[in-house]
Amino acid sequence: MTQSANGEAKYGREQAWKLLCEWTRSESLRKHALAVEACVTAMGEAEAGRLGLAGDERSAFVNLYTTTALLHDFDYERHPTPEEHPYVGVRELERLGWPVELRTAILGHAQYSGVPRVTHLDKSLFACDELAGFLTACALVKPTRAIAEVEVAGVRRKMKDKAFARGVNREDVILGAAELGVDLDMHIGFCLEAMKRRAGELGL
Repeated sequence: MTQSANGEAKYGREQAWKLLCEWTRSESLRKHALAVEACVTAMGEAEAGRLGLAGDERSAFVNLYTTTALLHDFDYERHPTPEEHPYVGVRELERLGWPVELRTAILGHAQYSGVPRVTHLDKSLFACDELAGFLTACALVKPTRAIAEVEVAGVRRKMKDKAFARGVNREDVILGAAELGVDLDMHIGFCLEAMKRRAGELGL
């Protein structure tokens, strides 16, 4: 995590959230960023554990996952077309000095960018983006509108219903798990648990 002269984090979660809110007025888009953040941060924590990271090294590693997730669509409200998103946002992030790893992952989450997904961060963002949106949709059709009521089997059934949440690309969800080398049901379950832990913040 880069520190400014006064010792405060310069590229931390607080700065990412502030930038997201400056560019994004839509509550649903902000909630989507938070849902993706929940999933991607959990993946970063798991990967940090697998790598045996600790202390400041672990914190910086997880921070990169968190901030990448929060900022992946920050330009979408102003620049929603494939010609502009995520390129406008990434140029702004470069101007502001955000890490290249973050910017590369954000480019890679858009299939049409042609930017390959190489790192675990790249693959995690792509694997969680569409899925987080789909899990949110699954929660909102429950009588309670609660993510606590959503189960993996129900998600898989909904994935087969092409009329449900038709804006979510099922192929990206399936490909994302495959790129990570994890079973799809396990990936869905992992992201569900990550979102359930932050249900209050997500309004679910």
